[in-house]
Amino acid sequence: MKFPRNARIFRGQLDASPFVGVLFLVAIFLLLNSSLVFTPGIAVRLPEAADLPGATNATVAVAIDQAGRLYFQNQVVSEDKLKPKLREAVREAREPLTLVLLADQSVPHDQILRLLKLARETGVKDALFATRQPAAAAARTNSAP
Repeated sequence: MKFPRNARIFRGQLDASPFVGVLFLVAIFLLLNSSLVFTPGIAVRLPEAADLPGATNATVAVAIDQAGRLYFQNQVVSEDKLKPKLREAVREAREPLTLVLLADQSVPHDQILRLLKLARETGVKDALFATRQPAAAAARTNSAP
């Protein structure tokens, strides 16, 4: 028995509108996931250091920008208001807290020492300085398999 063939090979022009629609969707997806999206935060230039250990227990972060302003939980605070907030964080923690200090590389040492002393008075056990990897070390870790 012979069946009739209904399939024909399309020989006309291709409609471009579905392809354009998919292209626009891909472009929107790439733009939303790119670094063009503004990420709020505090502008701090951390000093460079390689292969330093990190914190093993609970941490609390305090940032100091180039102008010497203190930030706790992304909010500007004074030293007077920082002390009770750190004390409350220590009280709420179930284990000893480590202070992670995100200090700009141009902040004077006396201001850092004042902050470390304040943290010690509130019950913070350890303090670590946040650093960034040097550019050469970052390139090596990104290219390693």
